[in-house]
This record gives sequence, structure tokens and C-alpha cells, in this order.
Amino acid sequence: MNEATEETETIKPEDIHSLLEHCNKTTHKVKDGDIQGEFIMERCLMLLARDYRYSVITNFNGELCSHYPSKLVMLEYQLTDAEKQTRKQEDVQSIYDIEKLRDLVKQARYARCRSRFAVPVILCEGKHVCRSATLSSGAEMYGRQGLDFLFSGPPGSEASPNMPTPGPTPSSGEMQMIDRYRGQDIKLLKEFSVGYICDLMVEKKKVKFGLNITSSEKVDKENRYADFCILSIPYPGCEFFKEWKDNSYLGETMTFDWSQNYVDAVLDIPDDPLLSQVGIDWRKYRSWDLVRLTQNYLKLLLHILIEGDTGVLVHCISGWDRTPMFISLLRISLWADGVAHASLNPTEILYLTLAYDWYLFGHSLQDRVNKGEEILFFCFNFLTNISSEEFSVSNKSNIRKPSRTDSECNMEGVLLETDPRRHSYRGSNTSISSVGSSSQDHALATFNLNPEEDTFTPGMASPTVVMPPHHRSAPLRSGVEGAVHFHVSHPSGSSSSPVAVPSSVRNLTDSGRASSPACGSWQVISSTGSLRGYATSSDSPHSFGSLTDSSASSSRLSSCCEATELQETTRWKKLDSVRKIFHNAYANKIVCKHGRDAGGIGMLLDQFAEKVGIRGNRNTFV
Repeated sequence: MNEATEETETIKPEDIHSLLEHCNKTTHKVKDGDIQGEFIMERCLMLLARDYRYSVITNFNGELCSHYPSKLVMLEYQLTDAEKQTRKQEDVQSIYDIEKLRDLVKQARYARCRSRFAVPVILCEGKHVCRSATLSSGAEMYGRQGLDFLFSGPPGSEASPNMPTPGPTPSSGEMQMIDRYRGQDIKLLKEFSVGYICDLMVEKKKVKFGLNITSSEKVDKENRYADFCILSIPYPGCEFFKEWKDNSYLGETMTFDWSQNYVDAVLDIPDDPLLSQVGIDWRKYRSWDLVRLTQNYLKLLLHILIEGDTGVLVHCISGWDRTPMFISLLRISLWADGVAHASLNPTEILYLTLAYDWYLFGHSLQDRVNKGEEILFFCFNFLTNISSEEFSVSNKSNIRKPSRTDSECNMEGVLLETDPRRHSYRGSNTSISSVGSSSQDHALATFNLNPEEDTFTPGMASPTVVMPPHHRSAPLRSGVEGAVHFHVSHPSGSSSSPVAVPSSVRNLTDSGRASSPACGSWQVISSTGSLRGYATSSDSPHSFGSLTDSSASSSRLSSCCEATELQETTRWKKLDSVRKIFHNAYANKIVCKHGRDAGGIGMLLDQFAEKVGIRGNRNTFV
């Protein structure tokens, strides 16, 4: 059982910096004796103990899985307010027979790729969200059995599970082995009351060098997983996030190429009464951009968890890129609604999900960053795209509403009138910083009245742009600094040419707010409420230190009225806080590190970050 400490340790922003720095140097493997990893594990247990009673399955030497945490947390139930107040939890009997469960895991692990068996990681309203890798092939099962037999020590030792000695592999023998281990896997899933399996693979089976390396529940020939509702929800792998980075971090302007040879999985949502309530036209998934695809999948997972009666398993191939991304988004979204980890503040929930969901379950940040596959950055930057109440589970009726596609007022990318990118969807590398230049000091705001267009042209960044009073809307969550160009529905249904708004028009959103330097011809208020004089890309990690224009991801706003209310919601504020803390740490420990490695640009990034107030000196965390 979990042991609550007398004093509650506080996680500070500098702890996030240290955690990211460690993640960028080390990929967690418990058998390698990661001392810092054990310290991180204990902090995760401390954070989980704030709201849950749990038991632990030990994995100290990696005997169950070498790239799983040393302590696997079995969440049992949420604590009452009275139990939280006492801090000391009574030593009551666990709802699990831990030894029996551990023995089951020893057998079930062979059914999953890299022995990454199903583990419950989130508990909400008594239902588990589990994670794992996909199913292993017969060849991998035999291979892992052989390795364990050779290196696990004498029979009966802790690391040597009871299993047959490797032998010849006739088809009948292989089938019996697959039946056995997949049967144990099914038994483990039922132990956690899993009813839905969400498979993110874009393949039916992973094939390398002509061999089936892994399989999937959706193509199990013997239909062993018939007791589960299997959802095939193909999602691009980490390689796609290199393209996202190369696309200037613009998720709205890119779609996955579903016609590639290796992509043979199709989106398949079973005809189920619960799933039919989501209100999404799944037939259009191939046309969705990266942002819409991610949003709709998250809505689906939230709906299953909240409205369903059973738990859900989420997995991709190995379970250390796409899987932690959706687990992390689920955890933070539920936290923002106060239904999970309610006692944690933004810094603490960020630490927990970074440490437990990503690092301790084997995500290799260093490898992904070196390859430019910034899926971790996408995950936390994506929080701005799930801030609206349509993703909230606080009012369960919201989750049943279809996503709104035809908005009355879509914000366009904010571009300078003289910037050639006004006619380019992708943008350019031309700097629009007003520092040391007066050539672009006369920006214009244009309004394109076209009620039928549902396009969204991303531009530079995401602070609030100050509008004239009669056209003022809510702060852009991922908009652009500079002039404004956006669509507004026209009552008559007619359209007109863009209307130039004089640059002399200036307004602050609150009369009591102090004046400050302007950016171009518009005063710009960042999402933190501070005024900025620099135009940067807040949806790019380099926005915290780049003097060049790196176009950023922008999010659709359902309507101007909804956007106005959005800023005031608790959910929006909580998600925005997590995003800012992560951005600060990522800029300091990931972006700037790679900038220094590249040469003098690193010092330039540091100086710029300090000037705009994102970061102080090396000992200051903001």
C-alpha cells in the first residue's frame, strides 16, 4: 500500500527543468541502475498518493519489463476529502492480490511486443485507462523465452518465470504457445475490467525484412479478443512529427499520407450504442489535418472513459511515443476538469505526466529530439487545442455534442500587410521583428467577410492581438502577433473585399491596463497578460528564443462568443498554465541546448529569451 509522508513535498518549476534535462540525457532502463530515475519514481508515488490509494508491483531489476518503471502503480480508488486531510492512510487490505497479479503479469508479458504488458495508469470514476505495446508475433515470443531462459538465472529465481524450455517451432506448437500467452494477456485485461481496446497502429502487422514482427488484436485470426470492443484508430507515428516540425509546427496545414504502401489499417469504429453517441463523421478521417485528427481521437477516448462502464486499453506498436501522448492528454484533460488528480497544481501534474507517462515508461527524448521527431513538444503544445468546453467532462452532456465545424468567426493568421506571406499558406522565413527595423511599422488589420469559408490560415504566434472595440474578440490561443486578418460571418450572406483598418486605431482590452511598447502598429498582449514588443512564434519551441519567423500552429475557434468565454474558464486557465510551464522548461533545457551545440545562435536565443521576460538568468525560473 502507498505510504503517505508527514509533509507534502512541493514540486517547483525548476524541478521540471531538471527533469527535462535528465530526460534529454538518459532513456530510462531500470536494469541499468538509473539512480536519478528512482528519485523521480518516488516523487511520482508522492504525487499519486495525494488523491489515490494504490498498490505496487515491483520491477526492480527489469525482470518484468526492462523499460517499465521499477514500481508499477496499481491505482485502487480515489481518496475521500477526509483521507486527504489526514495524510496518513490506514493500512487496509489491497483490493488486488498482488502476488497473484504479478504471477499473471509474468506470463502475460510474452503476449506483448518488447514484453510491454498492459498496465493501468489512470483511474477515473472507478474505470482504468491502461497502456501497453501491441501484440507480439510467435517469433518474438520464442525469442524472448530463449533470452529469459539463458539470462534469468537458475530455475525458480525471481527473474525466471515458470515457462517451457524453448524447443522446435512447429505450427501446432506455435499456435499453442500463442493461445497460452494471449490467453494470459486477455485474463490480465479482464482483471482491470478493460472493455475497449484502442489501437493506434497504421498497420495491421508491423513487417520488417519480410517478417511479421508484431500483430494486433484487430487481425487476430482466432478471434481471441472477441470479448472486447476493438477500435482501429490509426494515428501517424513519431516520424510524422519530423514533418510537423519541418512544416513550421503547423498542424492545421498538414494531413497524413494514408496512401503509403505500409499503411494498411483503416479507421474502424464498431457499431456500438456508446460509440454512436460521439457525434463525429468518422468517414472523413483521411481528410482531417493533424490537429483535427488528434482532437477527435481524444474526444472518443474521453467519451468511452466517462460514458462507458468499463476501462480502456490504448496502445500503438511499442507504446512509448503515440501511446504516452494520448495517455498524457487524457490525464491532463481529466485533471483540468477536476475529476482526476484534483489535489495537484499545474506544476505537479506536469511533473507527474512527464515523469511517469513519458520518461519512466521508456520514451527516448534524446533520440526523438536529435531526429527532429518532436512528439513530446507537440503533446504539450496541443493543450491549447483542447481548452474549450467541448472537451470537458465536468458536464457530461458536452461530450455527446458533435464537434463544431462551421464556425461563425474563424481567426485568420495575423500578417503584416507588406509581408508576402499574406498570399502564402505556409509562410516564409522572413523576420517580422520590429527590432532594429522600421520598414514594417505600419501594419494593417484586414477583415474578410465570407461566411462560407472554413479555412484557417496559421500565421506567426499566439498572444492576444488588440482589436478595435467593435471588432474585438477573445485572445487568440494560437494566433499571430502583428496585423489581423480573419473571417466574420455576414448577416446577409454576402461577402466583401478586405477592409483596411487604420493603424492609428489602438485599444487595450481593459481600461485599467498600463500602456507599453507596441509591435508594429498594434499593441500586443501575450497570453500571460503582459505586453510585448516582439513578434515571435509561441507555438514553436524556438519562440522562446528565436529572432526569426518560425510560423506556429493555430487553433480553430468555434465562435467569437465561445472564445470570449473560454479565457475565463477554469479549464482554460489550468491547461494554459501547464503549457506555459512546459514551454519555459523546454526552451531552457532542450531548445537552448541544441542552439548552443549549433554555435553562437545559442547565446542569441538566451539573450532574446531574457529580453522578452520568458526567462531570467540561469538561476531564475519563471
